[in-house]
Amino acid sequence: MAQNLAGPLLRRSALIRTAPVAPLRKLLLHPELRKGNIPALFADLGRQYGPVFQIRPPFTEPMTFLVGTETNHWAHRRGRMYLRARDYFVGFEKVYGASGVLPALDVAYHFRLRKSLSSAYSRKRLAGQMDELYGRARAHMTEWTVGDSYPATGMSRRMINSQISPFMVGVETQDIIDDLLKFKERALSVHIMKIMPEFMLKTPGMRRRVKFIETLLERIQGVHTPAQRLGRHPDLVDDYLSLHASDPQFMPESNLRFAFTAALVASAYLGDALSFTVYAMASQPEIYARIRAEADALFEGGDPDPDDLNPSTIDVTHRFMMECMRMYPVVPMSIRHVMNSCAVEGYELPVGTKVVIAQTATHYMEDVFPDPFTFDIDRYLPPRNEHLSPGYAPYGLGTHTCLGSRWMELQLAVNLLLIAHHFTLEVDPKNFKFRFNPIPSMKPSGRLKFRVAEQRRELSV
Repeated sequence: MAQNLAGPLLRRSALIRTAPVAPLRKLLLHPELRKGNIPALFADLGRQYGPVFQIRPPFTEPMTFLVGTETNHWAHRRGRMYLRARDYFVGFEKVYGASGVLPALDVAYHFRLRKSLSSAYSRKRLAGQMDELYGRARAHMTEWTVGDSYPATGMSRRMINSQISPFMVGVETQDIIDDLLKFKERALSVHIMKIMPEFMLKTPGMRRRVKFIETLLERIQGVHTPAQRLGRHPDLVDDYLSLHASDPQFMPESNLRFAFTAALVASAYLGDALSFTVYAMASQPEIYARIRAEADALFEGGDPDPDDLNPSTIDVTHRFMMECMRMYPVVPMSIRHVMNSCAVEGYELPVGTKVVIAQTATHYMEDVFPDPFTFDIDRYLPPRNEHLSPGYAPYGLGTHTCLGSRWMELQLAVNLLLIAHHFTLEVDPKNFKFRFNPIPSMKPSGRLKFRVAEQRRELSV
């Protein structure tokens, strides 16, 4: 009986192909890798080797890559039946003393936690705090001095964190956010990307930075008693504490440390998205002028309500942001492991296979987005509508699609419009040739700076 049951699981079907192997040198010597453009790199490898191929790095398990609109559609619709996130994330969550956090969950547990937290990451929650959002953004911009240049990544991350931190966890963290993010990025490099040995998390610098997690938790605990939260807008911490109180088995105290710290990771990802959009705007004066015109019209009679930020009033800004998400996706791919053997595009994926879903490779495929290296905001107008396919995937695919995408779009639009309304920013140096820094997630090269060329209006704070 055991042999009969196990037989189909262990036998390889003669009708299923084995994925081709892309030589490692093809990856390492590729010109797009030198530019840090991960989506374009895998778009080209997909063109050469097909929608399913392997790369076999030394000293680690082989990786099977899924590339193209058909594999995107499969991952989005059926991936939850065959793939799981737990395996690749377990080392990272242990760094924070957690087990079973949202990015590492699958199936029913994942669905339940996403549903429980959906309001915390919703556009509606941010829309209820628009006055504070405008105020905090303007207050941060008062720190900018005309004539000065600021590193693009740091400038954008700090602007977003000045808003995300009080909205999500109820405290200010500008003094410790750089250390928290450096520790997080090192942990990702060690446990997710596996490009560093584990002892790199034990260096004196990392030992110093990890202590700021406790500093963050102490601040959060100091302002989240029931009496202190009475009558205030709920934040992410309130939602987690409520979930813990109602079901401590499902949301144990040991997971709160990761949850509260990870909330600030959003400021890094959204901050990097802002740096991409500011670069694209500053490097294209004609588009800058069109976004500024929409911003000036919106703010002419005071700060707009959330409903005023709609496709008719910010048409150019919205399509501009969509094109930035296509050309500059912050998280270009997802890692999973096969839990149920399957076939994708006729290729076998046995149980245990490490799968990399390169969902944004399609952003640079000619048959999905014609002339993909050209910045073109008209792609999203009828009749072209190039985004209406599985090939447009800036927020991921399937059950792990970014939970806060609607929040992010609103906050990104507000910050971009406020910048255009109040300032003229320029790319510094003027001859900067754009490159990505792709480790551990996509952001502009560290050489990119933004110069404050002009302040057009006073900042009312």
